[in-house]
Formats: sequence, structure tokens, C-alpha cells
Amino acid sequence: MATSNTSNTAGTGTGTPAPSSRSPLTASAGRVFDTVPPTALVLLGIVSVQVGAALAKNLFSAAGSFGTVALRLFFAAAVLMLLWRPSPRMNRRAWTVVLGYGAVLGLMNLCFYLALARIPLGIAVTIEFLGPLGVALAGARRWLDAFWAVLAGGGVVLMEGRGELDLVGCLFALAAGVCWGLYILLGAALGRHTAEGGGLALGMAVAALSAVPFGVADSGTALLQPWVLAAGIGVALLSSVIPYSLDLEALRRMPPRVFGILMSLEPAVAALIGLVVLRESLYWSQWAAVLCVVVASAGATRAVRPDA
Repeated sequence: MATSNTSNTAGTGTGTPAPSSRSPLTASAGRVFDTVPPTALVLLGIVSVQVGAALAKNLFSAAGSFGTVALRLFFAAAVLMLLWRPSPRMNRRAWTVVLGYGAVLGLMNLCFYLALARIPLGIAVTIEFLGPLGVALAGARRWLDAFWAVLAGGGVVLMEGRGELDLVGCLFALAAGVCWGLYILLGAALGRHTAEGGGLALGMAVAALSAVPFGVADSGTALLQPWVLAAGIGVALLSSVIPYSLDLEALRRMPPRVFGILMSLEPAVAALIGLVVLRESLYWSQWAAVLCVVVASAGATRAVRPDA
């Protein structure tokens, strides 16, 4: 699932830096992060978000896709709000960005979980990854960029395997990818108009407010079972709080281009986590498809900002 790489630029809607709103716990975590290489932070974030997705898939039988999304976003918003304690005192432009970011974040999570209920984790993440790849290739002019696009397209063709993939699940994953592309664009604006993780926390709260009513309507009192709530907290921490925090810290210490190349490993990690945790075996052609998308994404990201 998507991780946040967008709130590392501190600022307000007026373009002036805002004072830090870090809580003592966040500041302590930052000091711990300083001892870990940024590359390791990114890789840990990737593993965390995919393990969280695997845990979420195991929760579908009790809470459903809507209920699982509601739990993830609710607990993630609660934790991030406590960590960052963002101020709601922002101008209209900043709030517009936060609302748009939160709405897209909620829809992206819902589409991804609906896909995850129908197709393997590795396939869902690989298809979803076409969204950020499309953003990276937007406006491309060089023949090499066209090669990366063709390589990714070849990966999509190979992904069908023996024709057993659920079409609806693939379409939900593709919709999640479109949302991920929008999320990246809105996230860039979020970093310009909000301070540190404050925008992320407020955006997550907006996403939670939009998803919780649907989750409650779909799953009802099943969401109140103690083990379901505990699993929901685990999903929120693994899929949102931990990777988002790791990404923010990594981006503070490495060029965005390097971060993007490392993030290109996410489909491969998702396929491995699906195999180990969920026992989801892929055909050789589907592994080849994952590799095509990983290479295309890394190549496109590396070529976008050679001066980064």
C-alpha cells in the first residue's frame, strides 16, 4: 500500500515556515531514527506496510473490506493526531488541499482493500504501482521513458498468468493506482501548505471521517470485538503510522529520486510477503510481471530528476 512521501517540506499557506508541532514522543522517535541509515528506514517502511496489508487481508472475514478500512484509518488518524497535535488554524487554500488529500487517501485505501479481497497481495500492489509510475512518466519526452512505459505494459500482460485473476479485483487495484497518482500530486501541495506531519495527521482524520460511516454500516457491531479492534490497531500502525513516519524521516535525509528508486521495490516485497504470510503463490509469468514493473518504476524514477 501507498506510503507517504509528501509532508517533508514545512510551510504554511502563506509560504512562511510554521513552528514545529512535534510532541515529546515524536521528538524522541526522531532522535532514534537519526541512528538508522535512511535506506534502512525506507526498506523497513516497505516491509511494514506490506505486512500490515497481509494482516488486513486476514481481517476481512470478520470485519469486511469496508470495516477494515474504517479501523485502519480511524486508529491511524487517532495516533497521528496525538503525535503531531496539528493546529486547525490554516487558511482556506491549506484546508482545501487537506480535504482533497484526505478524500483521495480514503478512496485509495478502500479501492486497494476491495482489490486485496479478490486478488493476491503481490498482484494488487503491482497493478496499483502503475499509478505512481504514470506520474513519473507524465510529460516524458525521451525514447528511454517510452521504453519504461512499454516494459510496464508488458508486465501488465504477463500478470494475467493462466487467466484466473478476478477482473473486478484488477479494476479496483487500477483505481487504487489512479488514486495513488492523485495522492502524490496532492501530497506535494500538502507539503507546501502544512507543517511537518500536521497535514498528514489532518488528512488522515478527513479520510477516517469519510470511511468510518461506511465501515460501521457494512460491518456493524463486528468492529467492536476486542480481537478485531486489536487487529485494527495493528493494521493502522503497520500500514500507516510506522511507514509514514519512517518515510518522512528518510526523505529528510536523502534525495527524493533515491527514495523513489527504493520505493520501486514495493511490488516485489508485496509478492514475497504474500507468499510467506498469506501462502499466495504466483505463476512464473506473474513473478516476471512484478519484475517488469519494478524495473520500469526504478528506471523511470531514476531518469525523472537526474540532478536530484
